[in-house]
Amino acid sequence: MDDRAELSALVSRLGLWLDDKSPGDGRAVFTEDAEARTVGGVAKGRDALVAQARRNHTVPTQHFITNPLIDVDGDQAAIGANLLVVFAQEDGLRLLGERYELRAVRTDEGWRIRRVEVRPIWEAAKV
Repeated sequence: MDDRAELSALVSRLGLWLDDKSPGDGRAVFTEDAEARTVGGVAKGRDALVAQARRNHTVPTQHFITNPLIDVDGDQAAIGANLLVVFAQEDGLRLLGERYELRAVRTDEGWRIRRVEVRPIWEAAKV
């Protein structure tokens, strides 16, 4: 598989990992020193990132990640993508329209995400 296909699959794994309520320790998605800056807070280190994801995804969710633009530079990559997140809360749906800015690195185990930055664009609550 070429780098862009592997990186696209990595982005898909991120969404599924979040929707499955962050199973495991995140090793198949993140580097040990991964960092996340999201509407749910800032987390530094894979363990803190996993804990933040579990804390912020307690209700059923569905992450739609589209239009990834992947720029590979050797063993590093920048990935931008659109993100629509649906939170199925008891009192209605919460929808978030956001933009992902991801940084990935090639490791001995394959490509892994080192940085997640989320830029909120819009929100609709209790739809």
